[in-house]
Amino acid sequence: MDNKKAHIIYRLERSKEALEEATILYNNKKWNATINRIYYSCFYAVVALLLQHNIKTTTHDGVRNQFGFHFIKTKKIEKEYGRFFSLLFDYRLKGDYGDMFDFTEEQVSPLIKKVPEFLAEIKKHIQI
Repeated sequence: MDNKKAHIIYRLERSKEALEEATILYNNKKWNATINRIYYSCFYAVVALLLQHNIKTTTHDGVRNQFGFHFIKTKKIEKEYGRFFSLLFDYRLKGDYGDMFDFTEEQVSPLIKKVPEFLAEIKKHIQI
């Protein structure tokens, strides 16, 4: 197996693992931590997608921007998925670094439910 393929597979496995962690945290009402893990689940999948297409990034913001530029603006992937990923990006920052801020179940519940759909869409564009 070549290095690129191994790296893509690794990122997809990390994506799956992060969603499993998010589910455990969600079931234990740890809303901020759930947001963190669902963001990372999506982030790892998007990184795998970018790797598949030889798009290099070094920051989270770079991943978001390159995803938008190469897949959302070109309409390869629908805008709703770009908005969803950007929302998770913003929420992860707010939940991890915002002072005196806690997410609620009402905010987190629809997001965690949408992650499998997002991941399925991303995986449609990855051939390994």
